[in-house]
Amino acid sequence: MLGRTFPADRPLIDLSQAVPGYPPALELRRHLGEQLLDPGMHGYTAILGLPALREEYAGHLSSFYGAPIAASEVGITSGCNQAFCLALMSVAKAGDEVILPRPHYFNHDMWIRMQGVVPVSLDFRPGSGAVPNAEDADKLITPRTRAIVLISPNNPTGAVYPPATIHAFYELARKRGITLLLDETYKDFLPAGQRPHELFGTPDWRGTLVHLYSFSKVFALTGYRVGGVTAGAPLMAEIEKAMDCVSICPPRLGQEAALYGLRNLLPWARQNTEGLKARADLLGNGLARSNRWRLVSIGAYFAYVEHPFAGERSTAVSKRLADEENLLTIPGDMFGAGQERFIRIAFANVSDDRIPTVLERLERFGA
Repeated sequence: MLGRTFPADRPLIDLSQAVPGYPPALELRRHLGEQLLDPGMHGYTAILGLPALREEYAGHLSSFYGAPIAASEVGITSGCNQAFCLALMSVAKAGDEVILPRPHYFNHDMWIRMQGVVPVSLDFRPGSGAVPNAEDADKLITPRTRAIVLISPNNPTGAVYPPATIHAFYELARKRGITLLLDETYKDFLPAGQRPHELFGTPDWRGTLVHLYSFSKVFALTGYRVGGVTAGAPLMAEIEKAMDCVSICPPRLGQEAALYGLRNLLPWARQNTEGLKARADLLGNGLARSNRWRLVSIGAYFAYVEHPFAGERSTAVSKRLADEENLLTIPGDMFGAGQERFIRIAFANVSDDRIPTVLERLERFGA
């Protein structure tokens, strides 16, 4: 929207980027300010992160999933994007195949292709709420398949995969001798007490599962670039080699922020999660009442919506939404072939009082 100005009665509403609508907690910002005065805060850390953070993060995962995870089985990365990149480099090489549910997170698709690996698209079934099916994935596995990628809660659809679905994909990967790359960036935005799966309780998870995570959303640290990867020791050793070559270690300040967050800010994070759930309900209920826009799925940060303009590509629809209604959205075309009927609405950074305005503009648009 460069060069555009927006009238006071119709301001720009950004529904495009998955960012929190609030800053990091004030006490975290004050803590980091004090940390910056310490001369020891400005050098390299261990390649896979501060030992104290790895211990704290392993303890957090162990408590959340109800199964023991050792500090040696987790590594800290420069955001979840880097966790995915390092994990993929460690399990697949050029010419291999990776099954990628569609619509896909575009960074996953781009990185897979940049490595010379072939993404094999797995579409969800109509009426499934954008949840893929392991039986469909089984038919796509070939001798060149090395991994299956899952994101839950999902980006771009917001869909929360049922535990049975996640377990079915895990069992498929285990049976076929491939890796399940499970991205749970948005796990902290599930309802309180809801455990998304029991995979870490299975005795052989270390031979199949690679878990990816981000501290960015839960503690509002998007610019700090801090994430995590969990895997068995042999694969973690390969990830460490790649990490050393790519960035030597994660950013120190981001690690300190994540460590403080895990130790002090989980109640603060839970309050934010409850607020986002209320916002999702507000948006979802409004879309469900629409006779024009069809809600496919909605979750932690995103709603995936079918637009009402038959034969028009989502790229054109999103452009017109921006030009005519000052609404920024991401077209489904960004998330893979066959997605021209959909747009993604990221609502986390939009205040509750603007949701009715968003719904009003959508209903008015093109009517």
